[in-house]
Amino acid sequence: MSLIVQKYGGKSLADADKIRQVSRRIATAREQGNQVVVVVSAMGGSTDGLIQLAGQITDSPDSREMDVLLSTGELVSCALVVMALQTLGEKAISLSGFQAGIRTDTGHRKAKIASIASDRVKQELDKGNIVVIAGFQGITDSMDITTLGRGGSDTTAVALAAQLEAVRCEIYTDVDGIYTANPKFAPKARRLNEIEYDEMLELASYGAKMEPRSIEIAMHYGVPVLIASSLTEGPGTLIHRGADMTTPSKRTVGELRQHVRSIAVDKNVAEIAVLGINDRPGIAAAIFEPLAEANVSVDIIVSSSGSEGTTDFSFTVKEDDLKSALKIVEPVAKEIGCRSVSGSTGLAKISIVGTGMQDAPGYAAKMFRALSKANINIDVITTSEIRITCLVDENKVEEAVRVLHDTFELDKVK
Repeated sequence: MSLIVQKYGGKSLADADKIRQVSRRIATAREQGNQVVVVVSAMGGSTDGLIQLAGQITDSPDSREMDVLLSTGELVSCALVVMALQTLGEKAISLSGFQAGIRTDTGHRKAKIASIASDRVKQELDKGNIVVIAGFQGITDSMDITTLGRGGSDTTAVALAAQLEAVRCEIYTDVDGIYTANPKFAPKARRLNEIEYDEMLELASYGAKMEPRSIEIAMHYGVPVLIASSLTEGPGTLIHRGADMTTPSKRTVGELRQHVRSIAVDKNVAEIAVLGINDRPGIAAAIFEPLAEANVSVDIIVSSSGSEGTTDFSFTVKEDDLKSALKIVEPVAKEIGCRSVSGSTGLAKISIVGTGMQDAPGYAAKMFRALSKANINIDVITTSEIRITCLVDENKVEEAVRVLHDTFELDKVK
């Protein structure tokens, strides 16, 4: 008997009819002879509704109490899915993150899973139950409820699959797989049958709708992850290790091999500029250490020499973190004697991703030329071995996706 972990997102659980549809899919997996663990998100829109409700009470809700509030959404989904399964004649039980043994650090609103004590889950599986677990949440050693941040249910599912040594983790959502680009922006975008962990991690980190931490866990423990639609039947996209991503073909010497797999977009971007800093050792640490301690992630960092021995820093954070980041940076900047600090929005990151790009010159030049022809200005450029990212005007990013998708002919199977 194989053990599989399934995860269902909020749009898949948006109303009673969809919950019944999801429950039939779960029951089918059980009838096929599998042990089934299910991780659920809050019903579509309910988390945003709770955040808005808290905002009606206070402009500065306490992070601990927000975690208590937001964790309730997944518990509602848990109970309703189990009720639907029971009407189908299936044995099922719901568990909170705490009951499922999910321990986290103390980072409220952005906690990380520290360990999973899976004894209770295994006991319920041995009883023949389908185990439905609230995603997105856990508990600290001091028994405080925490949440894992947006996309945290993906992380819950993959971490449970690793801990339970499941044969795979199936993540069901409102899309039928991973595409070469967002089909809303690129009408010719096509679904990928498979993708490697490294590529998916870059896509998730730079805009694809998956939590990067979930891909890191899958990659570390070798958990195959299937992304598929809960609304339709289809093969989805399998994320795994060692997929053969190229089809041999005859090319002339010097012809650019096609290693670009997909285009990612992230519109949740803000830029902070710290200008006119006296250039001396320790300045970068003074700026970025407090941000790290506050659990604010910094992405693209650019340092440049200013006038008269000064240095300028600019870096990007999530737009959601801009206010809190500025509150941290401004007093530090004043203390170290910088000229000015400013924050800006209206930016977006666009990335081309694919293994093999580092071994084949020409991708950056081709990307920059295509954007130039479309009159799309590049603010900042950053790269990794399998990714090239440009910071551009948010109003231009959808056009940039279409241009690059056509430029690299991603609608064609290479």
